Amino acid sequence: MKTINIVHLYAKEMNIYGDNGNVAILHKRLQWRGIPSKVMHINVGDTLPVDSHIIIGGGGQDAGQSAIAADMKKKQKTLLRMRDDGVVMLMICGMYQMFGHYFKTTEGVVIPGLGILDAYTDAGDKRIIGNISTKSHWGTLVGYENHSGKTYLAEGIKQLGVTKIGQGNNGEDTTEGAQQNNVYGSYLHGPLLAKAPQFADALLEKAVQNIGVHKLSLLDDSIADAAKHVALRRPR
Repeated sequence: MKTINIVHLYAKEMNIYGDNGNVAILHKRLQWRGIPSKVMHINVGDTLPVDSHIIIGGGGQDAGQSAIAADMKKKQKTLLRMRDDGVVMLMICGMYQMFGHYFKTTEGVVIPGLGILDAYTDAGDKRIIGNISTKSHWGTLVGYENHSGKTYLAEGIKQLGVTKIGQGNNGEDTTEGAQQNNVYGSYLHGPLLAKAPQFADALLEKAVQNIGVHKLSLLDDSIADAAKHVALRRPR
């Protein structure tokens, strides 16, 4: 059986909220099923593997985003081609913003993004912080949001979910996250996939098709589901 290659994009610069947990969760859920997988950390100056099956990115501080901006532009064509080829990608917070068309600062300066997701982000005047839950196709997703940017989706682009508690993309239209092709973006830290096993498996099912696996075996997700219910009972 071929190996699933999981790429952690900018693991050094964009990993201050524990979003590396999403990488560990996907790797472990494959391991439990006997499907071989390899985690590759790709940072500034590294080349994206052409045989990437899953690409994960996390949140970071403004300094981290500045540090990777030039390198991301060098990887733009490769990432766009991978998107069009159906490579699974999950981008959280800062990386979610950078996968859109642009980020506009409070001073009106436009910082170009990669245009992988048909969305854009404007800087807000107040930081959005707190617990968040959103209703999605894969059940209720829970996590913690901490962002000042307000993200808006282009017409026809699906949100990841509908916000029930918290602010989500912008605090105005109840949307949280985005999904386009096999690319997903979200503001949920936690890490997101720790309490979203159904969503984690949805990502894996898309990826393993490329190595000839068409159905994943079931796992006991009772602990993850219990953790989700505990999180839902927490105050905002």
